[in-house]
Amino acid sequence: MTKTTGAKAIAQMLKAYDVSHIFMVPAVLRRTMAELEAMTDISRLHVHSEASAAYMADGYARASGRPGVCMAQVIGALNLAAGLRDAWLAHSPVIAITGGRDPSTKFKRVYQEVDDLPAFEPVTKLNATIDNVERIPDMLRQAFRAATSGCPGPVHLQFRGNEGQIDQEEGDMDVFHEAQHVRSPAYRFPADSNAVKLALEALAKAKKPIFVIGGGARHSAAGTALKSLCERLNIPFASSLNGKDVIPGSHPLSVGVVGTYSRESANRAVLAADLVCFVGSETGSMVTNFWKSPKPGARVIQIDIEPTSLGLNYKLEVGLHGDARTVVEQLLVEMEAGGALPTDRTQWLLECEQYKLQWRTKYQPYFNSEASPIRPERLCDALTKTMPDDALVVVDTGHAGMWMGGMFDLTNANQGYIRSAGHLGWAFPASLGAKCAQPNRPVVCFTGDAGFWYHIAEIEVAVRWGIHSITVVNNNSGGNQSKRGFDRAYGGQQTEKARELWTFRKTDFAAIASSIGAVGLRVESAKELEATLKKAYLIKAPVVIDVVTDIEALAPVAYTE
Repeated sequence: MTKTTGAKAIAQMLKAYDVSHIFMVPAVLRRTMAELEAMTDISRLHVHSEASAAYMADGYARASGRPGVCMAQVIGALNLAAGLRDAWLAHSPVIAITGGRDPSTKFKRVYQEVDDLPAFEPVTKLNATIDNVERIPDMLRQAFRAATSGCPGPVHLQFRGNEGQIDQEEGDMDVFHEAQHVRSPAYRFPADSNAVKLALEALAKAKKPIFVIGGGARHSAAGTALKSLCERLNIPFASSLNGKDVIPGSHPLSVGVVGTYSRESANRAVLAADLVCFVGSETGSMVTNFWKSPKPGARVIQIDIEPTSLGLNYKLEVGLHGDARTVVEQLLVEMEAGGALPTDRTQWLLECEQYKLQWRTKYQPYFNSEASPIRPERLCDALTKTMPDDALVVVDTGHAGMWMGGMFDLTNANQGYIRSAGHLGWAFPASLGAKCAQPNRPVVCFTGDAGFWYHIAEIEVAVRWGIHSITVVNNNSGGNQSKRGFDRAYGGQQTEKARELWTFRKTDFAAIASSIGAVGLRVESAKELEATLKKAYLIKAPVVIDVVTDIEALAPVAYTE
């Protein structure tokens, strides 16, 4: 045990856990901030909203695999909790720290006091208070342990005092860290060997099997092993939005993203398959298009680190509980040991090729379109063609997610892809956090104007801290994903008055970015797209590319049989 202050213990432990950035809205843990400056080189980023701080920490975590850290004082805690929703839905290891009520003044109507703890309960794996300074080290260890173990996810620690002033106190503490919890996954464990044999036998014998690769495979870094398994068994694969970068979409066996925000060829292939194997993918509504791809009753195998996910929405032929990469490696070892050999899949692969060719033929005119305003398909195709080989792409939800999920492909195994799990506006601040985690890697954010408006103030943070990310804004002056819904609400076609509910003023985001100190580029002609993107990749400054697109262009709805 060592006599020290809470602030020094926190600073020492965050450094030991390889934290490089903290995203926060002051004032919180002020003494810790001073000790961080004195004892470490951890950057302390003051951002413009608590939700942005949570999104930045989330982007940092997804880009690096290391827990992202965000903080807020007691009055901002509820906003921080709201910001953790995306990390919770995406199983991202984020550690949120807030100030909390002091027992000596509870129920006395202290300024700004609200009991925030219950708000964190639905969006965290661990939601705990620290009321004694000597508990700081073991509670921080618990936080990193919970965030990185098993299925990763966010945690919350509430420090006593509206600004967490408990960090100023002194006590006897055992200050150390647990190295295995510096990143996720902290532990890799195999599936039952009999289940592995059954799964391999079923995959090998199936005439039309398909893999669906999810975010769990991404967390597990299972790409190399999965690519080998797909190729050895001649099995095509689809991906969820969260698993889009596990194997590049340019691979011959890829049929695209399946589900609701998807590519038609992927849904058609999954529907035609006689066996679907989910790898690190929850069988929720997005990846299955509300349980239409595959249909209920389909033959299903599932690999997942979270046991409660196994068999959740489909009756399983085989369930394999384990780390995705470890289980896939088990399947490969079983093959090497003389396990079942694959059947001839020539016709199945030709069928999948036809689905892909038909999709490409259908949308090729849009990829080549010279229309003004610009078609979003043309923008996505330009991004596919110009994206740096080591770029990390960060994508918003809504139409941004639909366009990029279906129309954009990764072409290199060194490229990465992360996306909002459901919160519009997430992508821009998340991309700043991702760039902090990967400073030497190109980070390209794709969002719409509706999403960019949410946290546009964070341009100032990017400029102030020299965060050189690139933000591409699909600017159609509206939230046109709402068009179909309002048309239905009006019984066919909405009124012009109704369009006011989802259309905005025409805005030049490049000019706004330039006025704050970033580099603003505006594209109004499709012919300028590729050259402008290539120019942006070379700029050593925050860049905002405002692409003027067609408000009448709607992303395709999911294919259903």
